[in-house]
Amino acid sequence: MRFFPHLLLFPFFLACAGTGTAPAPPAPVAEAPVEAASNDSFLSAELNVDEFVDRFEGESREIAVHRADILAALEIESGMDVADVGAGTGLFMAPLSKSVGAGGKVYAIDISEGFVEHLQKRTEEEGLGNVETVLCTERSVELDEGTIDLAFVCDVYHHFTYPQSSLASIRKALRPGGRLVVVEFERIPGVSRDWLLEHVRAGKDDFRSEIQTAGFTFEKEVEIEGLDENYFLVFRK
Repeated sequence: MRFFPHLLLFPFFLACAGTGTAPAPPAPVAEAPVEAASNDSFLSAELNVDEFVDRFEGESREIAVHRADILAALEIESGMDVADVGAGTGLFMAPLSKSVGAGGKVYAIDISEGFVEHLQKRTEEEGLGNVETVLCTERSVELDEGTIDLAFVCDVYHHFTYPQSSLASIRKALRPGGRLVVVEFERIPGVSRDWLLEHVRAGKDDFRSEIQTAGFTFEKEVEIEGLDENYFLVFRK
């Protein structure tokens, strides 16, 4: 009698098909850099962090004014592990630290050595013992697999030079069922400011499609009163 080992796998395939679980996305290959997503100013050896503190944390920045509402919409529970991807000067670092509590952890991640040094100094001065600073790369957030419950990317996604590679690293770092929250600038020709049209490479629908292509499931868009130039999208692993 001839033996057909491949037939033994047939019930397995049927079982997998019935679970409704989406297959893992393919690993990104030979991804070309997004030229519009320049990080030159952040990577410069002449970076003046104080100038960016004024720019990122001042009242002229919409997300700074409505920071408390954004934090509330994140629905963080005590004990969670959260990544602030593109933490910059630390606008959300202390509030996130308080939200996760002593049993949780915040990874303050940035591509800029100058920002990471600034963030580390702030953690020491402000006694944020549950915050770990991380220097990431243009392709990876540099977190171990299954490290976090939530990845928070605020006004940073348009700076991803290799979006599919970076998203793959975020997806890997998230635990099963973990969330990715993206706050980004609206880019609507004829409506958005010229600076946004020039600075942000794509609109909401395109960014949402990119993130879904990376294997995330779109869950919802959250409306936050006062956010006119930004939107808030929630995805799940």
